Amino acid sequence: MNPSLPGRSALADAPRVVVKIGSSSLTGADGRLDLDRLRALVDVLAARRARGQQVVLVSSGAIAAGIAPLGLPSRPRDLATAQATASVGQGLLVARYTQAFAAHDQRVGQVLLTAEDLIRRQHYRNAQRALERLLTLGVVPIVNENDTVATDEIRFGDNDRLAALVAHLVRADALVLLTDVDGLYDGPPSRPGTALISEVHGPDDLAGIEVTGRGTTIGTGGMVTKLDAAAIATGAGVPVVLTAAENADRALAGEAVGTWFAVTGRRTSTRRLWLAHAARTSGRVVLDDGAVTAITVGKRSLLAAGITAVEGDFEPGDPIELAAPDGAVVARGLVAYSAAEVATMLGKTTDELRDGHGWTAPRAVVHRDDLVVVKRA
Repeated sequence: MNPSLPGRSALADAPRVVVKIGSSSLTGADGRLDLDRLRALVDVLAARRARGQQVVLVSSGAIAAGIAPLGLPSRPRDLATAQATASVGQGLLVARYTQAFAAHDQRVGQVLLTAEDLIRRQHYRNAQRALERLLTLGVVPIVNENDTVATDEIRFGDNDRLAALVAHLVRADALVLLTDVDGLYDGPPSRPGTALISEVHGPDDLAGIEVTGRGTTIGTGGMVTKLDAAAIATGAGVPVVLTAAENADRALAGEAVGTWFAVTGRRTSTRRLWLAHAARTSGRVVLDDGAVTAITVGKRSLLAAGITAVEGDFEPGDPIELAAPDGAVVARGLVAYSAAEVATMLGKTTDELRDGHGWTAPRAVVHRDDLVVVKRA
């Protein structure tokens, strides 16, 4: 451990924290909101706010909150019903938070985000300004993914990932992930002999760890998504605490509960951070060796001349993978053309595109400002 880096004890006085709570920690077995659980969390966060510290709450639970009012037997599986359920549940969820914080004479503001809000330059600046202004005004932002309009093709994928990106967006001093287990174990917590891992200082500390890929039937995430979120946040300079919701007060006080993930990297741009950890890409293009070197070493835009193949079905603005000849993904980026258009451009120079397509100024297939390298050549 680098002694110059702050440890978990610094969390007690951290000026700004992002707290994420999952659906399973807010609802009962029947899928309804458990108001006692919600109020217990609010009591902890309100006490922190009363001390002059700033809190951003990333809360799951919109779809879960809408299940019972709509008379659904379980979490909907199709996108349209999930969106409708989120629309009903989000209002109920925020109303409950508003009432709970009002008991402490504190205000909340709803912030619904989509992946578009963090990858489009103007959008993420708007989101950043809105969150900063809410915090300056003494408001607790309640953040959730905008499930009503989000699509499978371009979304965060889960609120753990969203929380990590929001922590970076607001330059938080720490991210606290609250769940239904008290930390990261070296195997399934229910299995005899497994042990809690109190600190993680890098990927090597996770070698051989056995985790599950899915959480409860109410939530969408499992321990895998929380480890992904921790990797995103710590790689961007934000330390993480993972623990059970009932440990929220102790975690925020800097006590040794749950699992502490130490910082592993420095802050970068939010949109590049999202691209590096995109929940889902729409396709890929395969590059020749020269193009791989140009984008990974030369930090150049991707031109059609360096593309040898196109895979998948994507539209302009979609996130795609950029792969080396051996199939290894070396970068991700926002593509300027559809898959059908790229297929007609393979290997062609700018002059050939002008002559063959009649384009006076062909754009790069992926501009360097919309590209992030994930593996060096």
